Amino acid sequence: MECPNCKLNEDLEFTRKVVKAGILRGAQRYYCNHCKTHFSEKRKVKIENKNSHQITILDIAKHLGIAPSTVSKALNNKSDINFETKNLIVKLANDLNYKPNHFAKSLSRGNSNTIGVIIPNIERPFFAAVLAGIQSVASKAGYSVIICQSDETHQTEILNIQTLMASRVDGLLISHTKETSTFEHLKIHLNKGVPIVHFDRISNEINSSKITHQNKEGSFQLVEHLIENGCKRIAILAGPKELLISNDRLDGYLAALNKYGIPIDNNLIYNSNFQKDETTKVLDIWLSLENPPDAIFTVFYLNAIEMMVETKKRNIKIPEDIAYVGFGDDLIAELFEPSLTVFHLFPFKMGENAANVLIENIINNEHSKSKTLEITGKLIVRKSSLKS
Repeated sequence: MECPNCKLNEDLEFTRKVVKAGILRGAQRYYCNHCKTHFSEKRKVKIENKNSHQITILDIAKHLGIAPSTVSKALNNKSDINFETKNLIVKLANDLNYKPNHFAKSLSRGNSNTIGVIIPNIERPFFAAVLAGIQSVASKAGYSVIICQSDETHQTEILNIQTLMASRVDGLLISHTKETSTFEHLKIHLNKGVPIVHFDRISNEINSSKITHQNKEGSFQLVEHLIENGCKRIAILAGPKELLISNDRLDGYLAALNKYGIPIDNNLIYNSNFQKDETTKVLDIWLSLENPPDAIFTVFYLNAIEMMVETKKRNIKIPEDIAYVGFGDDLIAELFEPSLTVFHLFPFKMGENAANVLIENIINNEHSKSKTLEITGKLIVRKSSLKS
């Protein structure tokens, strides 16, 4: 060590003329009798293990021998702290590769900048596209996304919500399972002020914002298209009765038949659980009727693909003998032979809208304010329904 002013180094003369003069901001203070000046010892901070653990404000405070509150003020650029002290703290923080704990800071502010998403089945291309839309909006707005899959079970949905609430998400996006018919597990959090937005599979029992499809209108267009192509015996494979979207799509089917004066045959209406084994069973039932259907509409497009596979195995021509249409779209619907006529839902757009509404509610603290947005779909006519 040497006096930075007169360069008196650490020998016998240094020992006689330089004396300790207390501690200043964690560093030893000295007084040089030779040049009559004070100086501080340059503190050597061991930082070789700086990556061994997350450096905290407490670590910086300990190194400098000052209060953690002083470090916090410096790192948060507060004005009520000495300029020299602030620079010393900031320099050491950089040397130690200090990274602020944004999660802890957000909790102190009462938010986490995180939103939760619950979907029934992440393997379905529809929900994957919705998630992409949500992520796109959330990232641009500075929010992280936690995704949970309910696996189409009500109990798992309840556990998902408990997990997300324990993670202190700022808001929740949810599409319900096919089993969910009671909603107390969601109402309790809405009543506590948690912003909640439904998408796709919604509930009218909850006063939340909702992003929906043209369920009735889309079904009406699909069935009307079949009628215009000469179909008279149109069967519908609906979804579970508990699902609101299933009932809405059934209503669209019935409305189209009523408009064109086609009698409603309950033998041609079946509520399913969307599973492949059930589609095969229902197809066999319909084909065994004395007057089988000449067209089949499924409210979940993949069920139509499954039925078409079974229909071709039975050497029944599509669409000449049986025409097919489905609600929703995917690349497989376009590539399958014959390609499937669908009502396209624009899931990415649904995800964008859902995230926008939720983040708006979070920012404006409007958890009790609800709105309903309907995503406009599009009828895409392909070979499976063109009897002519």
